[in-house]
Amino acid sequence: MVGNSVSNNVRNDKPVWLFLFCWTVFNIAQAATLELHADEAYYWVYSRFLAWGYFDHPPMVAVFIKAGYSILHNELGLRLLTVLSSSASLYVMWLMLKRYSVTAISFILVCSGILVFHIYGFTTTPDSPLLLFTVLFLFFYQQYIEKDSLLLTLILGVVVACLLYSKYHGILLVGFTLISNLKLLKRRSFWGIVMLAFVLYIPHILWQMNHGYPSVAYHLSERSSEKYDLSYSYQYPLGQLLMAGPLIGWFVFYKGFTTKVKDAFIRALLFNSIGILFFFFLTSFKGEVQLHWTLIAYVPLAMLALIHLQRSEELSGWFIKLAIANTILIVLLRLCIISGLPAIKQAGAIKSYFGFSDWAKAIYTKAGNNYVIFNEGFQNPSKYNFYNNTVKGFAYDSRYYRRTQYDIWPIEDSLQHKRAYYVLQGWEPGITTDTIITAAGTWYGGWVDNVRTYQKIKFSVPNYRIKSAPGQKTIFDLSFTNPYPFTINFSNSPRRHKVRLEACFFIREKLMEVQKAGNDFYNIILKPGETAHYKFIVTAPEKSARYDLFFSIRTDPFVGGKNNQLINFVVE
Repeated sequence: MVGNSVSNNVRNDKPVWLFLFCWTVFNIAQAATLELHADEAYYWVYSRFLAWGYFDHPPMVAVFIKAGYSILHNELGLRLLTVLSSSASLYVMWLMLKRYSVTAISFILVCSGILVFHIYGFTTTPDSPLLLFTVLFLFFYQQYIEKDSLLLTLILGVVVACLLYSKYHGILLVGFTLISNLKLLKRRSFWGIVMLAFVLYIPHILWQMNHGYPSVAYHLSERSSEKYDLSYSYQYPLGQLLMAGPLIGWFVFYKGFTTKVKDAFIRALLFNSIGILFFFFLTSFKGEVQLHWTLIAYVPLAMLALIHLQRSEELSGWFIKLAIANTILIVLLRLCIISGLPAIKQAGAIKSYFGFSDWAKAIYTKAGNNYVIFNEGFQNPSKYNFYNNTVKGFAYDSRYYRRTQYDIWPIEDSLQHKRAYYVLQGWEPGITTDTIITAAGTWYGGWVDNVRTYQKIKFSVPNYRIKSAPGQKTIFDLSFTNPYPFTINFSNSPRRHKVRLEACFFIREKLMEVQKAGNDFYNIILKPGETAHYKFIVTAPEKSARYDLFFSIRTDPFVGGKNNQLINFVVE
């Protein structure tokens, strides 16, 4: 490996420091002026209920937001640690690359042109801490290769735990690094790193156990149940080229993947960049891969490209011009987003950044300090909560949507039998009475006088894979426990809002058939923590097909949720 002593002196750092200063100021400007993305608002609600885990992700993003928001109670505060950690990550990358005599100009040209680095210069999601701990892992691993010490063992153990507390696929970085250097298995200190990381991760494992492994079910089962579309796979490489830089992405991939392996660290960079990108390409055959999931691959890829460039002759004039044009293009796009040009405000996912502050206040004007129920996902209730500094916005996760962290938080407990404001995206006769027109769109609202919901009820069944003949009857022994701190009563007399238990057969997102439970279900009364069994006789649909079956407790005026893990029901 290149020695610690390089020809560059302290003066070579000045362009990098100037670049990082401009990078930080630009990210602060965007973080302070742009409204929240829906996911950011969702993770802000995470920070209001700090825990060792959440339905979708581990808890590091909540810690990031909690720390920044405690200083500034606005969008910049929510994004503050992301802005600072983004700049810190680039600087640590520079420290690693200096050992290979990478020049400041090439570092600035490449890193300023990688689009995904811009996105996570100000956007706060679990990828923000993941980027920081990816860079720190590689930084300390570079030293660990040369020096096996107790201090580095302890640091790496903590960093690996932080990787996993940031996002689950942080394990890919550790796995591909190990594959690139199997000699690590012979080091006692390596097993010390593993044990320390495991011990530090135990609280999250216990959280998963205590909540029925919701993240495991979601990521391995529920999320992958969608129909495969060929576009998921052929658009994947095109999207990754865009993430690497709209004009220079192809060059970064070419230089990165053709770097000659001269030492164990470069081999680790190569294994990680290729391995992570290929892993997500394979997952595209199970479902859509979001472009940013590969973020951790761009740290080693950018470093490989820069090392290759340094070993080549001086930077070509055409590449310098192309790289500058690439960066200008990205900066202009970001400036257009900051300015809120009308055409930009209506473009795809970008429109989620505009108009929702006033939207949230308009709904609050109608609802006051009462609970507000939304039925189209976790995004808008989270924005409502952030912009009103409350946690009284609740996501009713319907049978047509997926489960979320709102199924776990105590918000649902608190709104039972209270008067709540119900917000919909379409007019529903007999339910909606108000029309709310905002720059973000038109919504409709109405009052529910005595809310009665059962989202936290989770049915367990002995078998989640069923084969049946058309019309054949199957008895499901539904086991469930009352998770609420109060007694639940399924009786419909003399309740205004009737409850129904229904078996729902879906083919992908389309509801094909609904069957109602018998009247004996509505005699069940359960005290907190009590368990009951109910035998639901289900008749297989007449049409032969593969169905997703789940049981749904529906209470007027809501459409019913998902109250069990999906059952693979095959009629043949």
